[in-house]
Amino acid sequence: MSGADPRPAGGKPGDGPRPAGGPPEDGRGSPGPRSPQALVLDTDGVLLDSAGLHAAAWKTALDACLAAVSGAEQPPFDADVEYRRFVDGRPRYDGAAAFLAARGLALPPGTPGDPPGSATIWAVAARKERAFVDRLREDGVAAFGDSRPALTALRAAEVPCAAVSASRHARDLIRAAGLAELLTVIVDGEDAARLGLAGKPDPALFLRAAALLGSRPQETAVAEDALAGVDAARRGGFGLVVGVDRTALRRAAAPLREQGADLVVPDLTTLVRSVWGERR
Repeated sequence: MSGADPRPAGGKPGDGPRPAGGPPEDGRGSPGPRSPQALVLDTDGVLLDSAGLHAAAWKTALDACLAAVSGAEQPPFDADVEYRRFVDGRPRYDGAAAFLAARGLALPPGTPGDPPGSATIWAVAARKERAFVDRLREDGVAAFGDSRPALTALRAAEVPCAAVSASRHARDLIRAAGLAELLTVIVDGEDAARLGLAGKPDPALFLRAAALLGSRPQETAVAEDALAGVDAARRGGFGLVVGVDRTALRRAAAPLREQGADLVVPDLTTLVRSVWGERR
């Protein structure tokens, strides 16, 4: 896919009229008075090339759980389709619970202090966390090549930006990637735990970020690669919901549009050009 891929208006039942802040109607990226006044970006898979680490960590945890709970009766976790559908963008406990419910498997909730294992949902979540930290220590994580140029352009255009993540590691990873100084606000899993904010598809994290930016949701754009994140942005009443599909064959574009994205782009520079235009 080249460039932006706009979704026709009124795609989902109950969407209602879209507030101000949609993409330019001429499709050439010309800025106008309806351009969003702020941007909230997901972290993993949008700013940082870390979604693959999360998917691999989930596979480690969930395959071990499936083997322990159901033996050979269940196929292994699909780190592409099932990752995007059930766990991407969600807090660890919510993701584990959603996946197990989809497979028809019931585990007791357990407690947040459960050690890594397969006996409770919290234990599965803890195993995912340990696997992620191990992979992060081995492989590290970097920002996508377009993240810094896009954030720099948005700062020059006086569009404040926030990064949002359910991960408790996000703030440190953003700083390590050298992007923190280009962001006005960071809301991560530590903030969510401290403030009692629900995870995606609840819009609480996005609404918190918009409030800290001093922008109303209907005047704010959200950039997301996760279906749960697109759903959250729609529920939060954000003026422009942008799906970011970085897959090689643009396999995520159609699901993102079906979930409610107004626009699907392959990268953040395309997003900036399509929505805010060339600022000189």
